[in-house]
Amino acid sequence: MCLGFPQKSLPDDSVYAIISPIKKDILANPVNVAFKDLLEICSKYFGEPRIKGSHHIFKTPWQGDPRINIQKDGKMAKPYQVRMVQKALEKLEEQKDEV
Repeated sequence: MCLGFPQKSLPDDSVYAIISPIKKDILANPVNVAFKDLLEICSKYFGEPRIKGSHHIFKTPWQGDPRINIQKDGKMAKPYQVRMVQKALEKLEEQKDEV
């Protein structure tokens, strides 16, 4: 999903290896991510959200940060929230490796 922005390469040996190539492109560029795409990724890895107003809040298997609380900005996800999801996926992968 290249929209004229430089793409950041993601390591194949991380949690991103289990995400489809389209989703890798989405997470590599936190700007211009459709909210529905981010919601789909979060639902896949963290279950169904609790919705409070415009906020979609996901439970994580840990307490504290990174928390996952996403909301629309028009039809797009907010870039800082895409980065939060990236951090949460990385932490999820770390916990998987520890087990």
